[in-house]
Amino acid sequence: MIHSAVSHITLELNQYLGRTFSLNEDIALMSNITEQDGSVAVNANNKIAVFIVNIEKDVTPSHLRSNGFTDAREQIIVYPPLHLNLFLMFAANFGGPNYPEALKFLSHTIRFFQNNPVFTRQNSPDLDPRIDKMILNIENLDMKDLSSLWNIISGKYLPSVLYRVKMLTFESEDVKAKVWSASDPTTSVNTL
Repeated sequence: MIHSAVSHITLELNQYLGRTFSLNEDIALMSNITEQDGSVAVNANNKIAVFIVNIEKDVTPSHLRSNGFTDAREQIIVYPPLHLNLFLMFAANFGGPNYPEALKFLSHTIRFFQNNPVFTRQNSPDLDPRIDKMILNIENLDMKDLSSLWNIISGKYLPSVLYRVKMLTFESEDVKAKVWSASDPTTSVNTL
């Protein structure tokens, strides 16, 4: 589901940038800035690199929940859903004389998400059916946190913007317990 969410966001951004600038190729790319060995990711040159910098559990309260009755007396209990937020970086990886392009594409990326902060199946029919809604909000980082983040990513700052994508929900299909009711819930008790 994480792959589907990031792919969908990248696709929507590409469609917008393609229409805006009459591009024949994708300018946003789901990719790290660097490879695992520390070398520069060549496929991300002159692109808006879209990558996850963190995944967090959403702290909304969750408990075991009932999924319903299988018959009149058996209740199925499943594990609670897991709600996740993704921290998604959009980094303009344009060097040298292409630096103005970095700022142009980054500005339009921000504009796109300002105008389209919520993705649902109603406004995004190709959205994975397991995803009800994604809400994108810009995350502010102070200079210290920004420096630490870029040291971890690649050591070299690129013009970028960080969004929190709320909320992906993983629903469990595993049964935690079956609870048998002492009485039939359809039977009423008469009082005397």
